Amino acid sequence: MDTTRPVEDRPPWVPPRWFVRSAWAFQRGAYRLTGGRYPLKRPGRGKAGLLRVRTVGRRSGQERAVIVAYVEDGPRYVTLAMNGWGDPPPAWWLNLRAAPEAEIDTVDGPRSVRAHDAAGEERERLWTLVGRHRGWGEIDRFAAHRARETPVVVLETR
Repeated sequence: MDTTRPVEDRPPWVPPRWFVRSAWAFQRGAYRLTGGRYPLKRPGRGKAGLLRVRTVGRRSGQERAVIVAYVEDGPRYVTLAMNGWGDPPPAWWLNLRAAPEAEIDTVDGPRSVRAHDAAGEERERLWTLVGRHRGWGEIDRFAAHRARETPVVVLETR
């Protein structure tokens, strides 16, 4: 660990890729085993919730699903398009950019949504909103060590 630089200049600790991928596999398995009851949850008291996004693969045309953390902005669901804080964009986000109509599964049931990438003032406001919730950690420090801007994804019910 580099102790010569101030803490805020050091890259934040990120779990190894094998650990992140194992956690994702555990979530998918738990979702299947519990019939969709776990790990989905509502956000509350400064904590992010978890929902499942179902997209259509941009190349395969097959349904793809991923569980992501989210916060609510009124009736909208807001998440970050990140790949375990890795640099490349996640496949689910690339799929949504190609076909923004999708389905989400929440503890309250399925919803049809349309996704868009927040920009400008909306992005700044939502980035701050997300940063106030546990589950993302110090998002500004993590984002500063990525080569590209982290998209803020807004899922609006149709």
